[in-house]
Amino acid sequence: MKEQQIQKKRIDQLEKEGYYVLKLIKTNKNGIPDVLAIPPNTPVIFSEIKTPNGRLSKIQEYRLRELDKMGFKTEVYNGI
Repeated sequence: MKEQQIQKKRIDQLEKEGYYVLKLIKTNKNGIPDVLAIPPNTPVIFSEIKTPNGRLSKIQEYRLRELDKMGFKTEVYNGI
């Protein structure tokens, strides 16, 4: 099995167990693992950063609603 196939298998397993799973492609930290699996109802904050005049895209709005429905804390932070 290729690494990509193994990764998909693990992501599918974790999602079936109720985790919110993120495949991390590029982060601000070197060496971060490939997949982030967060169990529901944990004190995790997903923060979307915008300029004071910035607007959310439709997909960003969708993702924030999706995360809210799963019980995660979300915010749109504009530095003010």
